[in-house]
Amino acid sequence: LEKMTDLVAVWEVALSDGVHKIEFEHGTTSGKRVVYVDGKEEIRKEWMFKLVGKETFTVGASKTKATINIDAVSGFAYEYTLEINGKSLKKHMENRLKTTNTWILNLGGTDYRVVLEKDTMDVWCNGQKLETAGEFVEDGTETHFNLGDHSCCIKAVSSGKRKEGIIHTLIVDDREIPEAVE
Repeated sequence: LEKMTDLVAVWEVALSDGVHKIEFEHGTTSGKRVVYVDGKEEIRKEWMFKLVGKETFTVGASKTKATINIDAVSGFAYEYTLEINGKSLKKHMENRLKTTNTWILNLGGTDYRVVLEKDTMDVWCNGQKLETAGEFVEDGTETHFNLGDHSCCIKAVSSGKRKEGIIHTLIVDDREIPEAVE
């Protein structure tokens, strides 16, 4: 089994349900195109006479749209770019910094990646959307949920500054967890 002999690009894409690995094979002699998402084959085209173009597929639990653009740079050199929901990967990542908060923590030997989607207040952990209970408190809101037998709460408090907006803090067993940078 010839495995990934024509691998030309690998990307890591952070979504709410986890970080996904996208691999792309492009046979510039056969025109073969293969897209793998998290090691699973999503697209395979064996003989393509057109060596440039695009491949579109979905990633993750939310079926996020992804497109690989194949462009000729010069002669037999090609450039591969990944778009997520119609935005370049860089723009997608910058947008995620504004619209989500991510925390990575270890509780009792288990690693957790907790993501808050600020627009919907949905909370994701290790690929699953969690059941949460929200409540208004004196200085903002609290979103409560459990990780195993640990009680967790995301506090949303106004920074008092318009540019900063709302500050979200994850508290697990009365301990504040620092936000992760992905």
